[in-house]
Amino acid sequence: MGVFATTDDLETTGHEQVVFCQDKQTGLKAIIGIYSTALGPALGGTRFYPYASEEAALADVLDLSRGMAYKNALAGLDLGGGKAVIWGDPEQVKSEALLRAYGRFVQSLGGRYYTACDVGTYVPDMDVIARETRYVTGRSVEHGGAGDSSVLTAWGVFQGMRAAVELTWGVPTLNGRRVGVAGLGKVGRHLLGHLLDDGAEVVAADVNPRALEWARATHPQVTLVEDAAALVATDIDVYAPCALGGSLNDDTVAALRAKVVAGSANNQLAHPGVEKLLADRGILYAPDYVVNAGGVIQVADEIEGFDFERAKLRATRIYDTTREILRLAEADGVPPGVAADRLAERRMAEIGRLRTIHLR
Repeated sequence: MGVFATTDDLETTGHEQVVFCQDKQTGLKAIIGIYSTALGPALGGTRFYPYASEEAALADVLDLSRGMAYKNALAGLDLGGGKAVIWGDPEQVKSEALLRAYGRFVQSLGGRYYTACDVGTYVPDMDVIARETRYVTGRSVEHGGAGDSSVLTAWGVFQGMRAAVELTWGVPTLNGRRVGVAGLGKVGRHLLGHLLDDGAEVVAADVNPRALEWARATHPQVTLVEDAAALVATDIDVYAPCALGGSLNDDTVAALRAKVVAGSANNQLAHPGVEKLLADRGILYAPDYVVNAGGVIQVADEIEGFDFERAKLRATRIYDTTREILRLAEADGVPPGVAADRLAERRMAEIGRLRTIHLR
């Protein structure tokens, strides 16, 4: 399959624009997907990944850009949804020249798309891209950016977790609850601190021995288990997936002993039917793209001129959004993910009546 061979599929996804970018001199091959600008310019990170094929790269950018539209809408941002992928192994082909070539393509869209970090791209990369375009967020503190977005990602997850716990046990606190955290990367580490400060008992797992050593040295009161499979089967009240996506599948749901799932990982459900499996077992699922929106809130704040306290206040409202979605799901008798989608679509439709596409 070649470029634009799937135009019929693009029509069914509802995307406004998909841009294929190529720079032979640097080896750049990139795709930028803009799902919607009904709420404002599209915002979403750039993923640098060695996809097996063009089809796989296109499928990923279409799925991710749609997800960003819903995430940004539910986060209350005046931003639409977009995403970009650079096709290639970042360890092999990433260079200043390639990133700058990519930046020129972003600039050519005239502000319809703002980029940020994602898998395979980091804050220093955004600083390089910004040498060619003004439409970049997630920059370093030295260049007026927000720096590490995991800080408010973790804070938002904690707020969403509080809302889910309140609906389950009647009080918005983790005090006295046993929480299992799967993944002690940047977000998981910050989340661990919030949970302990709130009086939770924490059990954690990570495949990286250095992460486990950090936990032993920094938080000796945390119980560590060998892997995520063991964590799922542990006697816990809340399960927080903070590592790879797809961790909630038929087997893990069958073994899960928690009553609440709320974590930072993207695309936690291995397939759409998993949410029903959770509901059938009486497990409350806080949709990942609702509770993990603190990071996009943090980088979006850079567009106004970054102010940490303002961004943190906005991320704190994830508690209210999660609470509203869970109560709507309960009232309508639908899974939380369906309620979240409806709320996002309503906001995009209402504002979209005022403008169908964003023009800079």
